[in-house]
Amino acid sequence: MPSLLGIDLGGTKIAAARYDATTWKMQDSVVEDTCAGESFSKVLQRIVARAKSLIVKDTASVGIGVPGFVERPTGIIRTLPNISGAENVRLKSHMEEVLKLPVTVDNDVTCFTLAEALRGAGNGLSIVVGITMGTGVGGGIVIDGVPYHGSHGFAAEFGHMLLRPNDLPYPTEDRRGDVEQFLSGSAFAKRCTAAKRPEEYLQGEVCAFLQPQVFEETAQLCASLIHCLDPDIIVFGGSVGRALKPHLKEVEKQLTHWVYHGTPLPVLAVARLKDAGTLGAAMIAEEAA
Repeated sequence: MPSLLGIDLGGTKIAAARYDATTWKMQDSVVEDTCAGESFSKVLQRIVARAKSLIVKDTASVGIGVPGFVERPTGIIRTLPNISGAENVRLKSHMEEVLKLPVTVDNDVTCFTLAEALRGAGNGLSIVVGITMGTGVGGGIVIDGVPYHGSHGFAAEFGHMLLRPNDLPYPTEDRRGDVEQFLSGSAFAKRCTAAKRPEEYLQGEVCAFLQPQVFEETAQLCASLIHCLDPDIIVFGGSVGRALKPHLKEVEKQLTHWVYHGTPLPVLAVARLKDAGTLGAAMIAEEAA
């Protein structure tokens, strides 16, 4: 059986892995810093280099997950909020030209959610919602094993849902008050400047004042998603999302204050798969194989 290549472009790292298309067993992988502060053309060169290093004779197609707005099925990046210079990049056609293989491009958290829905925490469940909290905040929706993209491919951008408009917890000219301005790692760094390590945001005394706020805000985000989608499970990923693991009971407790009385609550879980981003990207590559 052929192999499929999955590439997960993140704000801080590029991860790529090759999988057996039948067993989904990882065959090989590489990780490299994104260096997002450089031009996107240089980031693109790194993606191409990592892909070429993993492609073998039986590789049938490539899937790429990117952290932003992707037009489907054209695979045109409209914008990447945390990586500058990527506006209106024809990523699919460019990669197909240089790799000589079919390529599918999708949102990175859609890929993450697909992997968790089919082989991770959401396995066997109908409606799986994924939330990744890292450099930014992203989302994915998978219904009966199929990603939901919306009319233009821009569905599930949870990080840009409004949470508290005009009520930001730190000085900024951008007053939208969207989820990413509260619950991303970048936002935490502004909200608790005393932290020396990211781990301190959600544990210990350094950022103790912040933690109840984060649990409440996470519950408020989940409440909106519950009333909109009625999911079976909400799966958290990303460095910040995984750090919520010991606090999910507190988030669930907060949920009871924010959902309408009697509303069934989904399971809250942290991602089970360490490679959900690349695995999900390889899974979307099946479209083009």
